[in-house]
Amino acid sequence: MSITIENLNKHFGNFHALKNINLNVPTGKLVSLLGPSGCGKTTLLRIIAGLENSDGGKILFDGQDVTGKHVRDRKVGFVFQHYALFRHMNVFDNIAFGLTVLPRSERPSKEKIRAKVEELLNLVQLSHLAKAYPHQLSGGQRQRIALARALAVEPKLLLLDEPFGALDAKVRKELRTWLRDIHHNLGVTSILVTHDQEEALEVSDEIVVMNHGKIEQTGSAEAIYRRPENAFVTEFLGETDAFEGRIEKGAWHYQNFSWPLEKQYKWQDQTAVGYIRPHEWQLAEADRAMITAAVEKIHAVGALTHVTVKHGGQDVHITLAGSDAARLDLAVGKTLSLSPKQVYVFGQNELIEYAI
Repeated sequence: MSITIENLNKHFGNFHALKNINLNVPTGKLVSLLGPSGCGKTTLLRIIAGLENSDGGKILFDGQDVTGKHVRDRKVGFVFQHYALFRHMNVFDNIAFGLTVLPRSERPSKEKIRAKVEELLNLVQLSHLAKAYPHQLSGGQRQRIALARALAVEPKLLLLDEPFGALDAKVRKELRTWLRDIHHNLGVTSILVTHDQEEALEVSDEIVVMNHGKIEQTGSAEAIYRRPENAFVTEFLGETDAFEGRIEKGAWHYQNFSWPLEKQYKWQDQTAVGYIRPHEWQLAEADRAMITAAVEKIHAVGALTHVTVKHGGQDVHITLAGSDAARLDLAVGKTLSLSPKQVYVFGQNELIEYAI
């Protein structure tokens, strides 16, 4: 089922929570709404579900206007952060619940309900826990059961609101991979709300980056990461360091270093900020370096080594493969000459230099 959102607005008193939202979610895709707390992503999800009313605009499912439809008529499945399992019911009955409360004319037979629950337990790989109760499950197991329960009624749309937010990092990572596999097996259109950049990049077919009630950029994980359209998206998708320079004659200049900008854009001479990610630095000859700075901190984390250098009064962060760090014989106080592999440049009009 495809989702189309047209000119959606929502106010809470004087607070404009959603501002002219326009969005298309293709059939069968997993789309993440990504942004900081308070950006409007959960409000948008609740309006799509029918749990909240908008102040204007339209929501269409497969081209049909559902803006005024009640939540029960939208055939939407939900998975929330805090599971919402029934504590007095075992796992089997929790999954079956949505089917057992359907109107009699729509309710499957007991045999069909049993078959459906067994199928879903097998899908989430928890068949051995059918008779267990929620308090006997781990957080990750509870979230799998919550997803199975949401899928039992065969929703046309699956909505997930920070589903892994209450879990520890290792379990979150495992469940992200599992969710991606489940989604591709079932092909149900899904919308995931998250503030976790890594989660969105890992599981999504498309990402919608939101800020202050507006959509900043929509695209594939790769496009959003490699071709951010403004400074907010660049800063939000992973760590960056910012350097204030100037655009002159089609290049971005920082001290004696220059970065050529794409000629297809008409660049105005102006003050502009260049953003560089930690893994996009490389060693350079001193006369070609953007910065020359002394190592202040070295922190090895598994296969990666994180290095902080002091450039003027600014900390600059560099990420190296452990083998490269060993080869360089890094030590606190050692001076490094560095140039970027890529600079994302934004002037006052938010134009950008893409990686090529």
